[in-house]
Amino acid sequence: MLTLIQKISYILFMLLLISMISFLAIHAAPNSFFGAGELNPNMTPEAIEKLKAVYGLDKSLVEQYIEWVKNLVHLNFGVSFVTGADVSEEILKRLPVTLSMNLISLVTVFMLSLYLGIKAALSYEKKGDFIIRQIALVSFSMPSFYLALLFIIFFSLKLDLFPIAGLHSVEAKEGLENYLDMAWHLTLPIAVMIFVGLGSMIVYVRSLTLEILKSDYYFFALSRGLAKKELLRYYILPNLMPPIVTLLGLSLPGLIGGSVILESIFGIEGMGQLFFMSALSRDYPVIMGTLIMTAFLTLVGNMVADLILWRLNPYVRR
Repeated sequence: MLTLIQKISYILFMLLLISMISFLAIHAAPNSFFGAGELNPNMTPEAIEKLKAVYGLDKSLVEQYIEWVKNLVHLNFGVSFVTGADVSEEILKRLPVTLSMNLISLVTVFMLSLYLGIKAALSYEKKGDFIIRQIALVSFSMPSFYLALLFIIFFSLKLDLFPIAGLHSVEAKEGLENYLDMAWHLTLPIAVMIFVGLGSMIVYVRSLTLEILKSDYYFFALSRGLAKKELLRYYILPNLMPPIVTLLGLSLPGLIGGSVILESIFGIEGMGQLFFMSALSRDYPVIMGTLIMTAFLTLVGNMVADLILWRLNPYVRR
């Protein structure tokens, strides 16, 4: 219970720190939301000052930040400068898509890298190990935006198997057909996320497994004549889980950050696309809302990884 309270306190402190740094960085960036208006000859300085007063941008940065934190306590991220929509509602509408994409890719990367990494280590310096290492090398060196374009050209334009972009088909669908249609549209971006995330994880699992295979306790178990399944279940997997769980928790920011590029390329209405469009238009409330929500999800993911590690590793519990 004490550990959980400490973790929650840590999340709140980090969110406050991240919000302060993000707020200062956003307002320190060149240009502003009123940049286009300042270049418009029909837009008078008086009109621009009135708009700044409406949006609260005429106050000092400290006053703006305090006002923003007060609204955040009530889960109110403000109103978009561009669309006038409520930022909290816009984020909640787009969050499930980004969250589902990242969770599916994370679980799949975990399962595939565990299987391929162990298989590569058990067939050390053999044909299987060589093939898996080449797959990991290609995955590790492949930019996500380039692979996304290759997938679109091959699977969408040439083979016409998957849609180029979007989250729904033109014709409206309901119930199960609607979810199947969404899954059809999300297949390519999720496949890109999985392939790009595999490389480093396979290499890490392979390296850890090789260390386990060289350990004294594994040689002792091997000398007892245990079957391969028993060796895998009682000696390899239990020693692999703690470091892999830690690495998965650390890889969450990269996965969420990568969805910004992929959602923009595939035209998916998720958190990544929302952040990208708001950054281009300097829509401060939307930028801060997406940053804080992303930071919150990352910190919660790390906390879950720590709790799983606490459950798996007896030394951490002590």
